[in-house]
Amino acid sequence: MKWIIAADLHGSAYYCRELCRLFREEGGERLLLLGDLLYHGPRNDLPRDYEPKAVINLLNGLKENIVAVRGNCEAEVDQAVLDFPVLASYAYICDGAVTVFATHGHRYNEHNVPPLARGTILLNGHTHVPKCVVHERYVYMNPGSLSLPKEGSRHGYLVWDGAVFTWKDTDGASIMTYHAGQAE
Repeated sequence: MKWIIAADLHGSAYYCRELCRLFREEGGERLLLLGDLLYHGPRNDLPRDYEPKAVINLLNGLKENIVAVRGNCEAEVDQAVLDFPVLASYAYICDGAVTVFATHGHRYNEHNVPPLARGTILLNGHTHVPKCVVHERYVYMNPGSLSLPKEGSRHGYLVWDGAVFTWKDTDGASIMTYHAGQAE
């Protein structure tokens, strides 16, 4: 199954439209959203084309394909307008031999690791910086942010196809790749 993974849209209609385009062009079957979908948050500048109502409509159009976890900017009112579950703190996803613990990152992250079975991938957003680090017992991954990248990173997302994870920018250029099971 081909997953498109994105985090930290923060209400950007422009980058949500980009995400929908990329989802179609990549042939995505599932869209994993790692939180902070509608609100920009008090620590962030407004993203390009800040239009949460447009983001609601765009994401609701893909509701059958979406798996989402709650970010630190999500609230009960967001669930009232989104037609897919968005308030879970985390999700376990098993696809083939790969197990992913997906969360936003404001609670569980590379510095506060939940109990994980050996080889599990800890996947979160929140920092807005793409990253892949192989630790002794788990692999840490972050897709970065589509709308508000930080630390000089690009507007990006992650493609998970089988055992291969590929970080890409919005132009489709590959940033880095990880093959699940390597160096474990």
